[in-house]
Amino acid sequence: MEKRITEQSSEYDNLQQMSTHDLLVGINREDARVHEAVRKTIPVMEQLVERIVERMRRGGRLFYIGAGTSGRLGVTDASELPPTFGVPFDRVIGLIAGGDGALRRAVEHAEDDLDGAWRDLSPYHPTADDTLIGIAASGTTPYVIGGLHQARSHGLLTGAIVCNPGSPVAAEAEYALEAVTGPEFVTGSTRMKAGTAQKMMLNMLSTTVMIRLGRVEGNRMVNMQLTNNKLIDRGTRMVAQSTGLDEAEARKALLKWGSVKRAIEHHAKNL
Repeated sequence: MEKRITEQSSEYDNLQQMSTHDLLVGINREDARVHEAVRKTIPVMEQLVERIVERMRRGGRLFYIGAGTSGRLGVTDASELPPTFGVPFDRVIGLIAGGDGALRRAVEHAEDDLDGAWRDLSPYHPTADDTLIGIAASGTTPYVIGGLHQARSHGLLTGAIVCNPGSPVAAEAEYALEAVTGPEFVTGSTRMKAGTAQKMMLNMLSTTVMIRLGRVEGNRMVNMQLTNNKLIDRGTRMVAQSTGLDEAEARKALLKWGSVKRAIEHHAKNL
């Protein structure tokens, strides 16, 4: 059977004999190819985003599934959206083969379970308004293939993020984002270029969805959660710039109303 591109031999050899400088330059040279591969996915991603937004406006949720690095990237993206955009934690959910324990340590054969993803999704009672994005660098992960197949049969919108062309994962999805990044610097190590491409695509997709859902105003994260001093300081500056309040009053308003958006809205009402 022909090897997938992500499994093909590196264009570099005898890595152990290369200098630190040459290793870094080689990795960087390969990473430079990722941008173009991701750019080619934009036409399909645009269609997928529009359909996700339609569903989320009706109350639908966005789910990510994946195994290993792909699963971790999905969980990371899902976990970053509530603090960044103020979206409820139960609207975007990342699931990884083997459960949360697999975030830190690989769970043997979890990715080979064809029924595992749908079993993991079932407690959330998925509906036809939900979207499932399967993430798999190889495009051959059974956990993702099975999850997408079951989701599609139950009427969910389905998408795939892969780094090989014409893969089984892509075939199961209505919208396949195929960023073909080529062989890895270290043969088969898809945590490198493929992982970078997947992270870029997740950033693009989820950020655009959040903007289209009204979670950003101008270029500012007006719905971000105030979970640390840095974000409170950032929010204070936003409120001050938008309202003309001094920083002390802006901070007071921000903490009273709990978000930049609400603080600005309440200030405007009282003018």
